[in-house]
Amino acid sequence: MLGWALMFFLLAIVAGIFGFMGIASTMAGIAKILFVIFIILFLASLIFGRRRV
Repeated sequence: MLGWALMFFLLAIVAGIFGFMGIASTMAGIAKILFVIFIILFLASLIFGRRRV
């Protein structure tokens, strides 16, 4: 999941450099959403992983 977020972030940077502002903002938004989902899943795995031990 983090890999997808990083990929969309890099594509947004490349699109921004070449001047495709609509595409860059869309990809940046997707990267932000995927990053937040990754952080939530990471924190959930930390919390639920500790309960089993």
